[in-house]
Parts: sequence; structure tokens; C-alpha cells
Amino acid sequence: MSGSNNLNSGSTRRLDDMTKMVSLCKRRGFVFQSSEIYGGINACWDYGPLGIELKLNIKKAWWNSMTRRPDVEGLDAAILMHPQVWKSSGHVDGFTDPLVDCKKCRNRFRADQISGKACPNCGGELTEPRNFNLMFKTFMGPVEEEASVVYLRPETAQGIYVNFQNVQVTSRRKIPFGIAQIGKAFRNEITPGNFIFRTREFEQMEMQYFVKPGSDEEWMSKWKAMRMQWYLDYGFNKENLQYHQHGEGELAHYAKSAFDIQYKFPFGWQELEGIHNRTDFDLKRHQEASKKNLEYFEEATKEKFIPYIIETSAGCDRSLLACLCDAYAEEVAKAEPGEKGEDDVRVVMRFHPKLAPVKVAFLPLSKKEELSAPTRRMQEEFIEDMVTQYDEASSIGKRYRRQDEIGTPLCVTMDFDSLNDKKVTVRHRDTMAQDRVDMTQLKEYVNAKLRNFSK
Repeated sequence: MSGSNNLNSGSTRRLDDMTKMVSLCKRRGFVFQSSEIYGGINACWDYGPLGIELKLNIKKAWWNSMTRRPDVEGLDAAILMHPQVWKSSGHVDGFTDPLVDCKKCRNRFRADQISGKACPNCGGELTEPRNFNLMFKTFMGPVEEEASVVYLRPETAQGIYVNFQNVQVTSRRKIPFGIAQIGKAFRNEITPGNFIFRTREFEQMEMQYFVKPGSDEEWMSKWKAMRMQWYLDYGFNKENLQYHQHGEGELAHYAKSAFDIQYKFPFGWQELEGIHNRTDFDLKRHQEASKKNLEYFEEATKEKFIPYIIETSAGCDRSLLACLCDAYAEEVAKAEPGEKGEDDVRVVMRFHPKLAPVKVAFLPLSKKEELSAPTRRMQEEFIEDMVTQYDEASSIGKRYRRQDEIGTPLCVTMDFDSLNDKKVTVRHRDTMAQDRVDMTQLKEYVNAKLRNFSK
């Protein structure tokens, strides 16, 4: 769509500037800078009242899509693990980025993200590249010594691998089956940025699917298609999604093949989720280091083998940022019915209803007790089932705009006519259309509209 700052009547424009999103997120309570009253801390963010609801909805949608299957189990592994886990996985020796410093302005850069030998900021001379390990170290116990070093996990996947046998035996799973986990991970990134896209503390949604060698490419293809469809099912625009296959130079040492699902952010196409064929690399490494037999015995064929792993790895924070960017729209909108004033530009967040932080807003036309009291009683009928808001401040048009900006799908307005005809006005976020609905049928109406969403 057009990148112009002018909107023709009726036209809609996507987000084209991340500063708008950062501003909206703070203004409306989605995301705040961590420790802001002390000047903030770089690449760490706090999720506000609306942000945490959106994040929980994304995690719930992902979790249900994974574990409401007959072949995937859930897990919550500890953040702190035996340091040998990270030695065996290759993270201690190989989880590094090449780092260079500018001798003039002292800025640091990843060597693989700059071209030439001069500083991109000031043109100064750069140091020779040196490897920088991305794992955060800490110490377990009262003494800070080498023997007590532990790491904040840089990924959740290893917790799944070391629990492969525990889950398989206790759940009596036959291969193929998967283990899903949502959890925090930590990376001491050299160049974090683009708001919550690349941070030092983040949340991952990962599923490791264990398959028989020889069937891995078939399952790779299936999970690749299923994961793309998940984003489409939750309202993401198809034109903003694409696959990116890892070429020979990009492919990780443990991977047989790898694809990214990329999203077209305002700052360009970037990875949203990775789908990787990790072969038997991880289980083999842990078997060798731990001396524990991690082979699987297939009763039907009497075969023993170490399973191959198909990994789906999504960043929850990146998914949330993509969700915000995809939902954002600016459009010229006519004044609300009964409102004075000219057409204006409204910002509307077109979230899928299952992801929207607030599902329904209840708005009395007047602050008078005769309207506000029954409106609050009406809201109470919905509170146990969904997140709602009550708002009586400002004109009804301004209140609708506030709800548009946080992505509330439906607004319910009680007016003075409601006291006689027992009907309320339901206003739709995306079309601004209004329906008059009998109060006794309101809950059924709202549930049907939220359930039968189409973009």
C-alpha cells in the first residue's frame, strides 16, 4: 500500500513507521520500556495490561494448536540446567557472534552485518573480529568460582531433548510424537533493536517432533505447511508472509534442511519462526556426553534407533510484534452516527477476536446513573467469559476511537431508548456498522460474532 502520509477517502494504509507502533504501545498500555523511571535498560521490555493479554492469547492459541493433538505432549523445563547440557549441545564453544569495535566512536557491531572495514557510523577503523558468546553466565551457590558457573538458557529446546526419554516413557508415546514448551530464554545480543523484535530476554514457543529416520522429510513438509497455516488462521495477511529456505552458507551445522517463515515488518522481511530438520544430532550428542541410552525401540519392527527431530521454533515476542504490525491500519472514517464533526483518520487494530486483548467494551451513552448502572450490570454478565472494558468518559465517538485503537472487536452502547425497548446498539470495529440487539439475546449475539470472524 501507499507509503504516502496522505490518505485518500476510504483508503487504508498499513504501518510504515515503527515509531508509530512504539508510541501506540506505550500510550495504550501494550509495551513499556523496562525500568523506565531509571532511564530504562537496553533491549528489555515490560508488557502492560493490554500487552500481557495479547501475549497470553498468542501463547494460548499456539499451545492449543500443539497440545490439542493426539501426538504432542507439553513440558515446562527449568531455566537453569546442568552446565554440561550446554557443553554437549555446542553452545559453550560455538554459540558466538563475531564482534568488532570502532576505535574512534567506540560503537560495537556484529561483523557479519556490516560491509567493508570502516565503521558505518563515523567511518573510523574497526578492530579485528573476535567471537563473543551470547550466553549469560551466573553462579549457583554462595561462591563465585568456575565450578559453580551455570547459564541462563539461550533456547528452550535443550530442556526438551534431555527430557525426551522421561516424556516418552511416562506418557507411553510411540514415535512419531512431539514435545511442546513455552518459556523464557536469554541471549546477550550484540546488536538488539527494532523494538521487541530482538531482545536479550524473550519468550520462545517451541515444539520438537521426534520421527523415525527416513520419514523426516515427509514430516518436515507437513509441519512447514501447518505452521504457515496457523498464522493465516489467526488473521495474518498472506502477502506479509513468505518462506525462506536456508542456503548452504546459512544452514546450521546440525540441520539437514531449514526454512524460516518470514514476516514483512516495516523494517523489512525478517524471521518469525524456524522449521528445522535437526536430524539425530542433539540426542546423539546428549547420549554420548551423559552415557545414557536415548535410543527408541520400535516394537512393531523390533528396531532400535535414535529419532530424528523436526523443530518448530517461534518467538512469542516476535509473533506479538508481527500481530501488532499486521493488525495496524489507518483509514479515513466518517463520523459516528449521531456525532457532529467531519471525517477523520482513525487508527484501528484489526486483531483476530481470539487474539484481541479486549473482546467487548460497554459504553453508556450518558454518565447518568440510570444508564451507567444497568450498563455495568450487563458487563458483569460477560466478565467471567472474556476480557471487557467499561468506559463512560468523553463523547461516544471518542470512546469508539479509543476502542478501535486497542483492537476491541465489539462495543455495546446503552442509550435512553434502551430503557424502554430493552435493546442495545452493538458497533463493529472493522466496518463501524451498528446493530440493534435485544438484551436477552446479547450474549448469544456477541459469542457468535466473535466465533465467526472472517478477515
